[in-house]
Amino acid sequence: MSMIEEFKSFAVKGNVMDLAVGVIIGGAFSGIVNSVVKDLIMPIVGVVTGGLDFSNKFVRLGDIPASFKGNPDSYKDLQAAGVAALGYGSFITVVINFIILAFIIFLMVKFINKLREPAEAPAPAAPAPTPEDILLLREIRDELKTKS
Repeated sequence: MSMIEEFKSFAVKGNVMDLAVGVIIGGAFSGIVNSVVKDLIMPIVGVVTGGLDFSNKFVRLGDIPASFKGNPDSYKDLQAAGVAALGYGSFITVVINFIILAFIIFLMVKFINKLREPAEAPAPAAPAPTPEDILLLREIRDELKTKS
């Protein structure tokens, strides 16, 4: 088998195609989750915490260069200037994204597993009545046993 034929056989297997579809849908789905966290959840967290903006929470590690022209309290400005900083607020946002995405995937897998469960097995049907000729043959057999 040539390498091209072997690759073709591998690529068109059901599992590989399922994985490809899953990755594409997962990529699109992660955009939705990112938007939910950024646009819906984090503003609510900000209101609850008194206006706390997680995306701008950081610890500056490096010195600000003399040519810096931006807000020293802005994580994005410091990143653009190449200043070393730990952006723990962005990390918190990513962790929240992950937790939401993992929970939604868990619910999806649980739902799919429920669909895959076999339906309740139907009650076994009552045995069919024994045909009359079989009953007659049994009677003859029993009668011959008693005469022997």
